[in-house]
Amino acid sequence: MEIYDYQLEMQVRDYECDLQGIVNNSVYQNYLEHCRHKFLEKIGLSFAQLHNDGIDAVVIRAELNYKFPLRPGDDFLVQLKMAKQGRLRIIFNQQVIRKADNQLMVDARITSVLTKNSRPISPETLEEKFKKAGIVLKQEAPPQS
Repeated sequence: MEIYDYQLEMQVRDYECDLQGIVNNSVYQNYLEHCRHKFLEKIGLSFAQLHNDGIDAVVIRAELNYKFPLRPGDDFLVQLKMAKQGRLRIIFNQQVIRKADNQLMVDARITSVLTKNSRPISPETLEEKFKKAGIVLKQEAPPQS
């Protein structure tokens, strides 16, 4: 990802690996989610506070393209770039990059919506916080099926 809105450095822990000695595919979702949460905290948003206000951020689609596996002790970066799709969807374009050689390990696109009383609502609340942090959400086309 050439330009990103947020980056988080992490390290693979032994217990995240499977019998093959590589990070289990499901663990990458945790890495991506942790990055999204830290990003939102950095710009002054809290999932707990949103929930207390009756608003929930819900992932409705997760697309992960696994390129190469991480191994125990690997240092890596999780990068995030924001976008939007239509009136309701917020897109988190994310990448996992191994630091040792700048190798792209995972390329992901996470689609989320905000809900209140189990109904989708406009993400204007988040967009205002993004603007204050200098992030403008660009409209993105839906993925090709």
